[in-house]
Amino acid sequence: MQYASANRQLAYELVSGVSGLLLALFMFGHTFLVGSILAGERSFDWVATVLEVLYIAQPTVVIIFVLFLLHAAFASRKIPAQLAERRRMIKLASDLARAGRKRPAAATELSPLQSHVESVLWIWQVRTGMVILVLGSFHLVMMVLDVLTPLFGERVGIEAATTLERERAGLWILYAILTVCVAFHTATGLYRLAVKWGVGARFKRETLRWIEHIILWTMLGAGAATLAVMAGLLPPPLSGLIGRGP
Repeated sequence: MQYASANRQLAYELVSGVSGLLLALFMFGHTFLVGSILAGERSFDWVATVLEVLYIAQPTVVIIFVLFLLHAAFASRKIPAQLAERRRMIKLASDLARAGRKRPAAATELSPLQSHVESVLWIWQVRTGMVILVLGSFHLVMMVLDVLTPLFGERVGIEAATTLERERAGLWILYAILTVCVAFHTATGLYRLAVKWGVGARFKRETLRWIEHIILWTMLGAGAATLAVMAGLLPPPLSGLIGRGP
């Protein structure tokens, strides 16, 4: 019985880890493709049209939706389900934050509640994951409707005009929150996945943390620039790369 339970837990971990890795790889591509708006609306529409004409966008949005739900279901096993457990998690986060601000009186004098990076990362990964579950579901439903139906816009598919109209109507605020949560969740998730599955045996954790920071700030920077253009706060900085056309 215990052997079967251990195998089941391992299978759950594999499904959670592999689905998370695939979603992280998708997010790298997604960041690049959506960033085409930095070169203007024509660039954004061209990228969207190519993906739709080649029938890449249609199956991809469905596959990602399924992966998203699968990852949410298996990863959420570790989220405290009971109110008492959630209160203990909040208290732990508070204790770690307070301990992190304290310095021991001597090098040999360490507080038992001294800030533990791994625990803090896990707590915030849970928190950002819960936000992503709500806002990410909303975004994915919108994308499925855009790619597969003419419900919004003038045609079936993603188009710059409809996307910019939504953002400038106020949705950029929700997407700003989602961008921050996704960047943190992706970077932290890859770091913890690397540590969990033994990559840390070849690389020092300091090296993995540097990689995590690079991923985090790259995604945040690209996401902030993209949102600023979509919200109308910034003109497309790379618009000179393509001609204006007729």
